[in-house]
Amino acid sequence: MDSRELLVETMSDLLWERGYADTSPRDIRERSGVGQGSMYHHFPSKRDLALAALERNVAALLPAVSDLDGRGDPLARIEAYLTRPRDALKGCKVGRMTQDPQVREDPVLLAPVARAFAQAHVSWVRVLREAIAAGKLRDDLAPERLAHTLMAVLQGGYVLAIAQQDSAPFEDACAGAVDLLRAAATSTSNLKNDRRK
Repeated sequence: MDSRELLVETMSDLLWERGYADTSPRDIRERSGVGQGSMYHHFPSKRDLALAALERNVAALLPAVSDLDGRGDPLARIEAYLTRPRDALKGCKVGRMTQDPQVREDPVLLAPVARAFAQAHVSWVRVLREAIAAGKLRDDLAPERLAHTLMAVLQGGYVLAIAQQDSAPFEDACAGAVDLLRAAATSTSNLKNDRRK
């Protein structure tokens, strides 16, 4: 791995662990082992390096979200995505950046974060519409709102897990979302059965 890539990887990890405000150029150099001259050769400022690292974190998040866009039963894809193993105590690499005041106040640093959530929202809406069209979920559900709800469950679950230093609240939040989706799916089946009588 070359020094540029090492710097981006190191900053990516430090952003996840500490945030932008609490990461100094010295922290980056010490962890990466890259010298000051090389660091500033590749990145004129900490902000430039942070932007590259945020882009990397976004690139890591989006392939996982694209699992929602796969093939097969859309409700099964949603359940699989909600229940896949995650390190809840570390939080979301992208979501944690919204809690960093220096990122929130800098439109350039916030842009990749906002873009990641917008792209994730599109995937959620698409799979929810697919589930409704397939009769897996009730057709009176609003996919746009439900997409925001499910994204909020994930991000809120991370916050609860970190606050309690226990992954159980995150796992419970995701399991609760699955329970609610199954209840909506069961209602659809019951409505279809009632109409046939």
